[in-house]
Amino acid sequence: MKQITMNLNTDKYIKMALEEDISSEDVSTNAIVKDNTLGEVELICKEDGIIAGLMVFKRTFELLDPSVEVFFFVKDGDQVSNKEKLGILKGPIRTLLSGERTALNFLQRMSGIATYTREVTSLLVGTQTKLLDTRKTTPNMRIFEKYAVKVGGGHNHRYNLSDGILLKDNHIAAAGSVKKAITMARDYAPFVRKIEVEVENLLMLDEALDAKADIIMLDNMSTKDMKEAVKRCKGRALTECSGNITKENINTILDIGVDFVSSGALTHSSPILDLSLKNLSSL
Repeated sequence: MKQITMNLNTDKYIKMALEEDISSEDVSTNAIVKDNTLGEVELICKEDGIIAGLMVFKRTFELLDPSVEVFFFVKDGDQVSNKEKLGILKGPIRTLLSGERTALNFLQRMSGIATYTREVTSLLVGTQTKLLDTRKTTPNMRIFEKYAVKVGGGHNHRYNLSDGILLKDNHIAAAGSVKKAITMARDYAPFVRKIEVEVENLLMLDEALDAKADIIMLDNMSTKDMKEAVKRCKGRALTECSGNITKENINTILDIGVDFVSSGALTHSSPILDLSLKNLSSL
């Protein structure tokens, strides 16, 4: 994530998080720290995992006070270990204390997603299947969570509703049929847009293929039907497997041969990575 691009796209969300936590002042800190005393504090990892979101962590403090300096000993995507010192922060103690929780919330959440994603992608090694995220993200956290998926080795599905065409069950119901939904989407959208459609059985699959869908999502289909679907789609459409896929059950689709597997669990069910700011001292 390039610094300038990150600032343009994420500053408003970081500011919203800071405003949520500091509506007027940090009463606790201002009561204890009476002046602009400088200090330093260490960023400590408390469990093994993959780190992600370091620039967001740093930017949180910079938005509170540009004088804060943050020095990292690791980079996004690195494997980190329990008790490892990941960085040092230097600046006004008031700022270090006031920004602590918000900065850690971002870093812990993003690192947890990257860690879980890395675990799932490791299970796909040796296959041609790529792991995708979904739009099942925390409101106002999507840009951070999808970035964390990439750090963990996964791939991003469409970013939002403006980013791509995905015709799901309710779109098909509104249109009247799979064929009608695809035809209407093709008539409306620019010719450069690919059309993905969700199917739940082989009859819907055949209808989607006849209508020349570009990508077909096999939603909650049996292993037997998915294998047959992949055969029918070969050379005609890309395939995506979807439906409550987690690291505990992804092994059930490893030999099916789908091009993609999407998992909402990457962003909605990843536990955080435990991190902390410790050993605060005055300079």
